Amino acid sequence: MKRADVQEFFRRLSTAMPEPRSELEYVNPYTLLVAVVLSAQATDVGVNRATRALFERVTTPAQMVALGEAALREHIKTIGLFNTKAKNVIRLSEILVERYGGEVPRDREALETLPGVGRKTANVVLNVAFGEETIAVDTHIFRVGNRTGLAPGKTPDAVEAKLLKAVPKPYRLHAHHWLILHGRYVCKARKPDCPVCTVADLCAYKDKTKPGAVVPAL
Repeated sequence: MKRADVQEFFRRLSTAMPEPRSELEYVNPYTLLVAVVLSAQATDVGVNRATRALFERVTTPAQMVALGEAALREHIKTIGLFNTKAKNVIRLSEILVERYGGEVPRDREALETLPGVGRKTANVVLNVAFGEETIAVDTHIFRVGNRTGLAPGKTPDAVEAKLLKAVPKPYRLHAHHWLILHGRYVCKARKPDCPVCTVADLCAYKDKTKPGAVVPAL
């Protein structure tokens, strides 16, 4: 995609949604971290449903450790891989208490040493909690980057690297959310909703959905 087209791509997305927000519900950087860890291979809706009562009771690493793994499992048992996720959340909470005074570090390397936290999770926390200009490449962003020609790549890391180079400076802070939400609600996996897409004319996708075609709901 040409530089001018990339500029226009994000200008349109930003006009449609000036202040995008994460759809995960959280109270502070710690609860955001927990929510993102729990969201792996799960929907934001499902995570929010499970964490709503949890975050009324637990908002700090020390409180999570006191809650314990068994009780945490009960809160999140509707989420996929809940046994492993409960173990990771308890252990990362212990580490935050032991090494960081109960605070979430604003540091990628430190975040990535925590159980259950990879590059994508660290990028979400750095972006949403701390306002860093990071891009967390999930399945939606990977698809949009490749399908549109915005940032084609064979791996999430490759797509991330291209996006960081391609996204104009004024749009970098919110690019992560615009792309996720665009992929989640418009540029969907099975059949993109091209007739309502605000950037369809800038997109390199050859098999665009024609007007009048039935777009399956997700």
